[in-house]
Amino acid sequence: MGLKEKFEEHAEKVKTLPAALSNEDMLILYGLYKQATVGPVNTSRPGMLDLKGKAKWDAWKAVEGKSKDEAMGDYITKVKQLLEAAGMSS
Repeated sequence: MGLKEKFEEHAEKVKTLPAALSNEDMLILYGLYKQATVGPVNTSRPGMLDLKGKAKWDAWKAVEGKSKDEAMGDYITKVKQLLEAAGMSS
């Protein structure tokens, strides 16, 4: 199974995680997912009243230097960690 297939599999597994993920974990996953699927940030930072949008944009911007393959690998690793922490098999 190639990296892209593993990435897509783990992107589906994320949906099975408990809803009680921390905001930090959700933002890490978001940033890595966007970097892996879209690449570097291609939008301007949301305005000061859009706190959620700014947090998501910042999480994506934080991993901007990673290649798509690096981001996919890091995403898979993070999902595995979260699945193990939740007592689920990865």
